[in-house]
Amino acid sequence: MTRLRDGYGALLLDLDGTLYRGNDVIPGAPEVLSGAGSQALVYVTNNASRSAATVAGHLAELGFAATENDVVTSAQAAAHVLADRLRPEATVLVVGTDDLAAEIERVGLRAIRRFGEVSPDAVVQGHSPQTAWPDLAEAAYALRAGALWVAANTDATLPNERGFAPGNGSMVAALRAATDLEPIVAGKPYAPLLEDALDRAGTRGALVVGDRLDTDIDGAHCVGLPSLMVLTGVSTLADLRKQPPDRLPTYVSDSLDALNHPVLEADPISTDEGDFADRLTGLVRRHPGRAIPVAG
Repeated sequence: MTRLRDGYGALLLDLDGTLYRGNDVIPGAPEVLSGAGSQALVYVTNNASRSAATVAGHLAELGFAATENDVVTSAQAAAHVLADRLRPEATVLVVGTDDLAAEIERVGLRAIRRFGEVSPDAVVQGHSPQTAWPDLAEAAYALRAGALWVAANTDATLPNERGFAPGNGSMVAALRAATDLEPIVAGKPYAPLLEDALDRAGTRGALVVGDRLDTDIDGAHCVGLPSLMVLTGVSTLADLRKQPPDRLPTYVSDSLDALNHPVLEADPISTDEGDFADRLTGLVRRHPGRAIPVAG
């Protein structure tokens, strides 16, 4: 039996909505990923609020075999983007957590919190549940003074055990409205985060696994990788009706369990067919735990 996962040297795994929701593990997810053997499992998160070590600890508590070196965060990717564009010791105003600030310091830049004492060279913005109006105001002052703006991600929502909370993208939208500027985005669907993940995996023979069309699946397209969309988080089968053919996932499944089974033997469903969504919905319901091939 050739499982879906057996065709790839690495799995680039989203976290929120794919492996867990807030503090609640998605049932069966740790068991699905056990026994990877030589296959690289890289945990790729758009959430910049926690360090890789903290994320790995959370994953381990939920039953996943993960170490700090297996985790790639958008905070790390944002720090790399800034380090590539700024001189050493340049100042970066941080809107986000202390873990994001630590990533900025780790690449040889200087993290600050206020505009005024020095005029920062850049602003970096990542999710923090503590972000408030004064934080956004400091960033707006710096951006209007000419600072480079890097956002860890632009996810409008953040899934948790209670539902969908505002994500970093909602805070980015506030600064966008206040400054008429656009940030450089490090996280999915843009390339920096996934390129970091591919470097960590040591192969480009990877499958992107995630729950969001606008980040995980679009991100896979951005770096030319195949993708599996799981229906355990944000995006739904109904959302696929509105998705352009060139932005569809390679496979769709109701759960992560599809990784451990062969792809369903069926011709890829094409958006050229008028009953695309209905046929896909029917196949997903009739074949739980199987990957359904999709064609653009």
